[in-house]
Amino acid sequence: MRKLGITIDFAPVVDVTDAPDDTVIGDRSFGSDPATVTAYAGAYAQGLRDAGVLPVLKHFPGHGRGSGDSHNGGVTTPPLDDLVGDDLVPYRTLVTQAPVGVMVGHLQVPGLTGSEPASLSKAAVNLLRTGTGYGAPPFDGPVFSDDLSGMAAISDRFGVSEAVLRTLQAGADIALWVTTKEVPAVLDRLEQALRAGELPMSAVDRSVVRVATMKGPNPGCGR
Repeated sequence: MRKLGITIDFAPVVDVTDAPDDTVIGDRSFGSDPATVTAYAGAYAQGLRDAGVLPVLKHFPGHGRGSGDSHNGGVTTPPLDDLVGDDLVPYRTLVTQAPVGVMVGHLQVPGLTGSEPASLSKAAVNLLRTGTGYGAPPFDGPVFSDDLSGMAAISDRFGVSEAVLRTLQAGADIALWVTTKEVPAVLDRLEQALRAGELPMSAVDRSVVRVATMKGPNPGCGR
């Protein structure tokens, strides 16, 4: 992958589930036991690192027991207290194995996000960043949103520009979407948000540092 110029893989899936293989997470999961998921996902992530590719753990804080498929509509997980003892367990270990990124899913979590999806929720990103509340250390690696343009959990409620702004306001470093035609409108909305103080420049600067750290030094700089 690295030889082809691929530097990031949005994997491994660390969702914990015993759902059938043909469901949204299904056979993408390493199983229903958090310890097994941690071990296999950790080995997968290390293999990517060894090959020079950044692993991105997903879908924080846990899609495995969600109510449906976020590609098709809103998804509600079990309450946060339930996730702590199951779905969040792999993250306690895997976020410490740098370099690594985390993708936040479009998941409504009772006791954490209210009616917002986690990908647009300051509370969800803060849970990941601080580790407080689920027994993990602080995480200062890159945080990605899930796709903001092609998944009905978001697109049924927000346009791409607004969704991108909201995920950055929530604390994500990188907003993902797949429709290039939206780029001008997204950039216009973000410039407007910066001018209006809706998106602090200090937050943008922190994200730039995380992304630059993720990319590492460029051996061609200064030549």
